[in-house]
Amino acid sequence: RGLTVGRIVVTGGAGFIGQHLHPALVKAGHRVRCLTRSPEPSRARWPDRDWVGGDVGDPGSLARAMEGCSTAYYLVHGMAAAKPGWAGEELRWAGDFAEAAGQAGVRRVIYLGGVAPRGEPSEHLRSRLQTGEVLRGGRVPCLELRAGMIIGTGSASWTIVRDLAARLPGMVLPAWLSHRSEPVAVDDVVAALVAGARIALPGGTWWDLPGPEALSGKEILLRVAAVMGRRPVLLDVPLVTPRLSSHWIRLVTRADFGLARELVEGLTSDLVASRPGYW
Repeated sequence: RGLTVGRIVVTGGAGFIGQHLHPALVKAGHRVRCLTRSPEPSRARWPDRDWVGGDVGDPGSLARAMEGCSTAYYLVHGMAAAKPGWAGEELRWAGDFAEAAGQAGVRRVIYLGGVAPRGEPSEHLRSRLQTGEVLRGGRVPCLELRAGMIIGTGSASWTIVRDLAARLPGMVLPAWLSHRSEPVAVDDVVAALVAGARIALPGGTWWDLPGPEALSGKEILLRVAAVMGRRPVLLDVPLVTPRLSSHWIRLVTRADFGLARELVEGLTSDLVASRPGYW
């Protein structure tokens, strides 16, 4: 049977997904507590939301934030720090989070991760997948939902695509832009996350959240450019690597360079769903 939901805690409540998830959870009838490192700016921006200060790197603050909660959303990512050792630190965070959830009496954890690539994963994608394994290995049943590019204002990968399509009169197209992915709208991801609070969850499991089409990077760029009324000149240069590409991308996009580099380096093989049945 599904779960009768009490209070929900959302880590990363001020982040891209957290901002969108909160109103959807409230609309669904849930009481929501948002965990953030800096509660005062968040409280000033969204005074009607329940903010609590804390850090996934501080187990004590996790225990306080989870008190009285039946469901905990894990929406944080260490890659944003872009500092050496972030991947190992992220796994420690996940372990601490799973342990704190068990101690606080949380009945389910919901984690938004990344799609597993068909080839060797980048550090970013490997960390996303290993974080899911750690959370699913805890005492509390964990639902891991895996998404590729999320389309919506505030998404780092979407910002890169949008800026490339809008600002370049011509594009160098390396071979890695032939790989396919399944972009998904932020509203669909939020709907999936909200549903995760009530569906039957006998134990830890994972599902992919694919969008409606599998598109190559080239097709995505051309479609976005067309929506803007642009027809950029395209030049195929197969020998350009993702790492080399990240250096010219930094000249075009507003996205943080360290973040952009990690995202681009994950595009070395197809990112398509292998378990799409959640929808």
